[in-house]
Amino acid sequence: MKFIFFIAAFNAFFFAILLLQKKPKAIHDNILVYWLVYLGLFTGSYAFYSHDLFTLFPLLSSSFISLFLLQGPFLYLYISALASKKGSLKRADLLHFIPFVCFNLYLLTASFLPDVSDRIRMDHVSRDVEPPILFLLFLILTALSGPVYFMLSIKLFKKLDINIFNNFSFSENINLDWLRKLVYIFGFIWTALIVITVIHHVFHLFSMSFCTDGLFLSLSAFIILIGYFGLKQKEIFSHYPNANQDFIIEPKIKYAGSGLKEADAKKYIEKLKHKMTSEKPYLDPNLTLLQLATNIEIPSNYLSQVINETFGLNFFDFINQYRVEEVKAKIVDRKFDSYSLLGIAFESGFNSKSAFNRIFKKSTGLTPCEYKKKKSGKSL
Repeated sequence: MKFIFFIAAFNAFFFAILLLQKKPKAIHDNILVYWLVYLGLFTGSYAFYSHDLFTLFPLLSSSFISLFLLQGPFLYLYISALASKKGSLKRADLLHFIPFVCFNLYLLTASFLPDVSDRIRMDHVSRDVEPPILFLLFLILTALSGPVYFMLSIKLFKKLDINIFNNFSFSENINLDWLRKLVYIFGFIWTALIVITVIHHVFHLFSMSFCTDGLFLSLSAFIILIGYFGLKQKEIFSHYPNANQDFIIEPKIKYAGSGLKEADAKKYIEKLKHKMTSEKPYLDPNLTLLQLATNIEIPSNYLSQVINETFGLNFFDFINQYRVEEVKAKIVDRKFDSYSLLGIAFESGFNSKSAFNRIFKKSTGLTPCEYKKKKSGKSL
């Protein structure tokens, strides 16, 4: 078991070094570097001291357990940096680390109070000694920290989805699908292990080593996966060179205070419609709101407002609506008889088979094959 923990610690430091060499680095890369260093030190220390830590060093082992309070904040801040346009961490972000600091300040104070420190133990050598109430509260806080931050992270994914649909005509490679799966899987595993640990501490079932080994084993797998995929993860809302344009980053777009005049809105609608029919920008599979806004010479926030209020769609659905119509036109066009459905999809601006099938069926109520069969009257 120790060998696995050493491998995980080595991987954490290795990925951190690779990230430090990455050029340019975004804020999520810097957060991941600190996160990996923390995970490497945490897992490596456990591999060295293992179960002796909990029997020979009661206060130190409690402080060691408090390090679990850092996992949730790092996860939350990492996803937050990817789901928004954060250029740097703010002071408010540091509030997430207050429980960890308070727990250790309590343990430091208790070390000067023998009557208190003698009752602080992670194992249960003596069941006649009741642990301090404040210590139990900190343990409960530590146990709840993981599940709470996993839930907060899931909410961030919902915010990310909204931001993607407001700014991009595609979602592949930017929807953080790998991280989303990681959060769900390890959120479930982590919560189950925490429940087992709480049962151990309250009812003295299982063993402390069983609980901690399980936690660190899952943490080891997490290190390898977050390091590997995090190293390849690119910034989603990267800085756009045109200072007059900007991404639409809001949980819910509100236009009550918009300065867009009705006359300008009508002009923008006509420019947008003309652009879409004459130049077909939707054929670009990587089209973004910023690119379209720059080409039409409309401020991105006004373009987003026009699309939302006039057509009742977000940018993603608006562009893919045109792509679906393009596919439908090409299916009945004899010039494309030699093309497969996927070939037609790629010619129409889609960049993946799964996205094409999903969007086409959502729009028409039929799969592409069913639609082609209906139009051609032939069996495929």
